[in-house]
Amino acid sequence: MQLVFIVLNKTEYLEDLLMSLAENGISGATILDSTGMARVIGNNEDLRMFGALRMMFNPEREESKTIFTVLDEAKVPQLKKAVGSVIDLSKPDTGILFGVPVSFVEGIGGMQSGK
Repeated sequence: MQLVFIVLNKTEYLEDLLMSLAENGISGATILDSTGMARVIGNNEDLRMFGALRMMFNPEREESKTIFTVLDEAKVPQLKKAVGSVIDLSKPDTGILFGVPVSFVEGIGGMQSGK
């Protein structure tokens, strides 16, 4: 089992990405609003302590979407294909995709592990 995360900086691709995941048999994902650390603190050393205030007063600041799902190991290539068909993660500030091994799962219909 894998817990797979997609941090999508280019949120205009969210709908297409979700459709591609569904078309490739990936369902049951959770989507959260997120903001990267670099976007909050910026590059200016003097502004680091004002990062939260800057974000509050700059509502046009782009946010990201973090999508995560628990998958059978065998479905990870399908997910990677679905993501790659919509976005090019090799381009800067597009997003990131990574997986983390899961030792057990309960509460997902039909999916049990770690017995």
